[in-house]
Amino acid sequence: MLRNADLDGFKDALFSLFASIPYNNFTNSKLPEYEGYYASVVYAYLASIGLDIIPEDTTNIGRIDLSVKLEGKVFIFEFKLSEKATGNALKQIKERRYWEKFQEDTEYIYLIGIEFSRKKRNIIGYEWEKI
Repeated sequence: MLRNADLDGFKDALFSLFASIPYNNFTNSKLPEYEGYYASVVYAYLASIGLDIIPEDTTNIGRIDLSVKLEGKVFIFEFKLSEKATGNALKQIKERRYWEKFQEDTEYIYLIGIEFSRKKRNIIGYEWEKI
C-alpha cells in the first residue's frame, strides 16, 4: 500500500491489524495506555515487510515518531493518544516542519497523523497530506 501511496488502504490495513489483537492480551496490562505501544506495533508491521524505517527520527526541533523511505518517497508518521480525533498528530508534523530534512533528496513526501484511543485500542483519527 505504501509502495503506491495508497494511504487510505494503509489506514484500513492498520485498523484491521489493531482490531485483530485479542482483548485478553491487555488483561491487567497498562500497555495500551502508552503511545509507544501503538508506535511499536506499526513499526513491527512495516519492518516485517522490509521497509527502510527510522523510529524516533531526530530533526533540528524535535523527533518524528516514524519515518519510512521507499522508492523516492518519504512517509512521516506522528502518533497521538486521545479519546476523540483532534487532528493534533498531523498538526504537530506541520508546525514542526518535520519534512524539511527530506525535501532536497526526496521526490514525494507524505505526512501522516494517526490518533489512537486507549479505550478502543485502535485508530480514531487518521489524516494525511502530500507535500
